[in-house]
Amino acid sequence: MASEKFSCIKDYEEYASVHLPKDSRLYTNSGADAEVTMRDNQAAFERWRLRPRYLVDVSFRATAGTILGHKVDFPVGISPTAFHRLAHPDGEAAVARAAQDMNTIYIMSTTATSSIEEIARVAPNGINWFQLYIPHDRTLAEDMILRAQKAGFKALVLTIDTPDTGKKRINVREPINWPKHLKLGNFREDQVDGISSSVTKGVPTGGQFTEKLTWKDLDWLKKITNLPIIVKGIMTGEDAELAVQYGVSAVFVSNHGGRQLDGCLATIDVLPEIVRAVRGRVEVYLDGGVRHGADVLKALALGATAVFMGRPIIWGLSYNGYQGVRQVLSIMKEEIHLALALTGCLTPQSIKSDQVVHVTQVHQSRL
Repeated sequence: MASEKFSCIKDYEEYASVHLPKDSRLYTNSGADAEVTMRDNQAAFERWRLRPRYLVDVSFRATAGTILGHKVDFPVGISPTAFHRLAHPDGEAAVARAAQDMNTIYIMSTTATSSIEEIARVAPNGINWFQLYIPHDRTLAEDMILRAQKAGFKALVLTIDTPDTGKKRINVREPINWPKHLKLGNFREDQVDGISSSVTKGVPTGGQFTEKLTWKDLDWLKKITNLPIIVKGIMTGEDAELAVQYGVSAVFVSNHGGRQLDGCLATIDVLPEIVRAVRGRVEVYLDGGVRHGADVLKALALGATAVFMGRPIIWGLSYNGYQGVRQVLSIMKEEIHLALALTGCLTPQSIKSDQVVHVTQVHQSRL
């Protein structure tokens, strides 16, 4: 498919469905169990509808804003996803460079196929955050945190929804063959086997990541680093309140792209509950199912500060490495710019809560 025919994220998804290597496709596109939540993350955005306002001068609109104090060109960052070199030889390095050049946030995964130091070299001016899984051996976590801090990373993103690995039925039927030439960049050879096998098999093995993580471990993290701590995997107002009480800098609404617990709510549907619980005390981010600029405005109208994307970045990477990721991000930025005009908004932050409505509310009002 020629590049000029790529007009939306769906085009990159369709390209990747054909051209991604089998093992990468099995890993990237799989969800937990029956994949209900994975599908619903995207479908849920369609149940929220925008209420545009017109006769507004939108000739000087802008997509820029701030996320955790960092100036960004548009409110869409890159979620942490593993094993980028399954999709393209340049892997995470290409993704980090694209995020830097588009002036948005890149979150590096613990299970990246590049190292912290490599990302710092290729994207020295990027807004790089580090996503953390905590291994059983906590000295490994401490080492990665200190390396990320030394390398100039700006925040720590603690993933809390993986006390065990969600079961991916497709990966049970067709196990992923971990290419021998690929390595996990943040671990030594003697640390890799258990971690990589637990993640790539897609079955509940527990692997090398601890099942003993509790809220009190946030106090432990604060003793190790002064980096802002973001808790990723918040799906209830109760956990959002606890996160604020334990002094996090932001909460990240996420169900791991539907890869962990099947049958839980879509992230956009739980976002209002999280925003109510937080009450403006910290920023709120969201990922899961974001595919269009209008999706971004819906999330922001419901109280999110920014949204993040995972799978679409891998699809762009598989298409054309660094340039493919830039194209995906550029499409999102352009769609946000257009959606602002068509909703009567000058900035993403200016969209109001009454400019989005759930379809069930519309149906009830007609009864």
